[in-house]
Amino acid sequence: MTWNAWIRQGHRWLAIIFTLTVIANFVTMALGTPPAWVVYSPLLPLFLLLFSGLYMFVLPYFTRT
Repeated sequence: MTWNAWIRQGHRWLAIIFTLTVIANFVTMALGTPPAWVVYSPLLPLFLLLFSGLYMFVLPYFTRT
């Protein structure tokens, strides 16, 4: 598997993880006051999605021949 394929696959899995953490966040907020680690848990996958998404966005501009 190439480097670009790893980035794309990682981006897909990060999107799933991010979605699950946001759902968990909403569920715990509906049940009461959630702990801080639940509230901030979507931030790490979000930042990783940002960097992998930006990489995939600029990749076609740098690989033109």
